[in-house]
Amino acid sequence: MNVRRSIVWVILTLAAGLAAAQKMPWETNDGQSDAKQFVKFLYPEQVSVTANHDSVVELHFKVNPGLHINSHTPHEKSFIPTQLLVAEPSGVTVGPVDFPAGEDFSLAIEPNEKLSVYTGEFVVRAHVKAKTGEHLIQAELRYQACDATSCFPPRKAPVTVDIVAR
Repeated sequence: MNVRRSIVWVILTLAAGLAAAQKMPWETNDGQSDAKQFVKFLYPEQVSVTANHDSVVELHFKVNPGLHINSHTPHEKSFIPTQLLVAEPSGVTVGPVDFPAGEDFSLAIEPNEKLSVYTGEFVVRAHVKAKTGEHLIQAELRYQACDATSCFPPRKAPVTVDIVAR
């Protein structure tokens, strides 16, 4: 019985090692700590706006290849929508956030069912009004990523933008 347990333990250890060595489609090769993020905030790091006036800040994101995320208005109510969660610093008001329309997408196993998703790069437009000065906006893009066979737990991609209002 002990020999059988030892053999099973060795097989499980080898299998775990092989699985850890393989790169999954959503893993990035940039060596950064966010390798398990499925969506990355691309830019801008800093924007200049006119003080005390409504401005639109375009936030650029990229979904890792081979994946899609639900749009902000998925067709199915039980699906998790993509959202921008913003912590407003003193002196800044973030108004409505405009998301692009989702793309229709069908899985091979259910070609007649259309999903509303984002793939590749997409832009979210945040309406911002800031008092004179420099303000750091910190936000998170909350999303749920899926591949052709399964969905992953929801995640939050960090977003940081320095707003310079003059």
